[in-house]
Amino acid sequence: MTALPRRTRAGYALAGVSTGTYGTVPGLLLMPYLTDELGVQAAVAGLVVLAPKALDVVLNPVAGRISDRSSRADRRRPFVVRAGIVMALAFAALFAAPVSGPVAATVWALGCSLVAAAAYAFFFVPFLAMSAEITDDYDERTRLMTGRVVVITLAILLAGGSAPLLVDAVGGVAGYRTMGLVMALVIAAGTAAFAWGTRGAPLRRTPATTGSLRTQLAVALASPHARTLLLAFVLQAAAMGTVLAGIVYAARTLVGDPAFATWAFVAFVGPAVVVAPLWQRVALRVGKKDAFTLATLVLAVGLGTLLLARDGGTVALLVGAGVVGVGYAGGQLLPLAMLPDLAAHDAAASGEDQAGTLSGVWSGCELLGYALGPALFGLVLTLGGYTSASGGGAEQTDAARLAVALGISLVPATLVVLSLVPLRRYRLDDALREGGVTTPA
Repeated sequence: MTALPRRTRAGYALAGVSTGTYGTVPGLLLMPYLTDELGVQAAVAGLVVLAPKALDVVLNPVAGRISDRSSRADRRRPFVVRAGIVMALAFAALFAAPVSGPVAATVWALGCSLVAAAAYAFFFVPFLAMSAEITDDYDERTRLMTGRVVVITLAILLAGGSAPLLVDAVGGVAGYRTMGLVMALVIAAGTAAFAWGTRGAPLRRTPATTGSLRTQLAVALASPHARTLLLAFVLQAAAMGTVLAGIVYAARTLVGDPAFATWAFVAFVGPAVVVAPLWQRVALRVGKKDAFTLATLVLAVGLGTLLLARDGGTVALLVGAGVVGVGYAGGQLLPLAMLPDLAAHDAAASGEDQAGTLSGVWSGCELLGYALGPALFGLVLTLGGYTSASGGGAEQTDAARLAVALGISLVPATLVVLSLVPLRRYRLDDALREGGVTTPA
């Protein structure tokens, strides 16, 4: 094995500053911004979060195919840099919606979200596909992704923890606008760091595929390895999207202190910074699939314990969030370390490079899963009778409070447990560890 240059590892990992910020803050604050500041009904706000992610299911494979066919020496890197700039601008605009009414706010937020989603597709998909090209070693890919997960976890922790504080410090709509501008600058900084670190990064190239996009998608999804791993990951993404959407609501309606959302988020994400390298060690010892299974079980237990916070128990909320964070670290690291294995296996079997297309399918479905979470949480709130009100502060019924508690605990825990079913059928990891080659069933 040839170790990657330190600067390449660092530059690749630092892109997580941008993806962590963009992927976390809207899921955490966009729904409360729309429902509690602009008076948008909860189910509609959930759909605003969902729609751009649904677009990415179609757009991300297109972005991957375009980057697959690039003839530049640095291939995918220019896509990432340019898209990062657009993503930062769209993010700043997202939280600058007009306040003339719920309809105008909904249209504005939806339009900005669509632009940001398009930019994110051309940022994240080429970035993810690079992991299959800059190293061909099974264990080195795990190490590469460990650095990325540590950085993205720190970004999630800092962005998710500071964003609510910025909103509360300034207050009202102005607080959201200030927060949006600050986070946009963070996204731009992560893009610049990636551009610096990956300049001249080594690439192992396979001839680009000559088939149509439809053919590529059919080939990618025909693999039982891809299907099973993707389904497990999407179910977990939906679960985590539900939890992220519910943190602010839990702080406001269960604990009675909006500022507590920051502490809950820190407890949720903080442990991942420490345990991500530990999950790497587990994966190197027992394999990525078995380590992912263990992380999934930890995640399910942590989510289930969050139900104990339904009566405003701050200790239960913090402890449960901490256990979730331990499982979440493994749930982020391990499947992403398995994705380049899938891409490399596909390239070796077909003789053509479809890493971009496969990464596009993966990331599009991941975003859809994360967006389904807020939509599902919005539905749970609506069924529980949650009251939306411009300016916030609406009195909630016991049924609404129970809906919030279920939305952050048993609902996502169920999704996580279900993800174990397809994960059990994933076979590629065992074959790679044994040095063999599997044949699709």
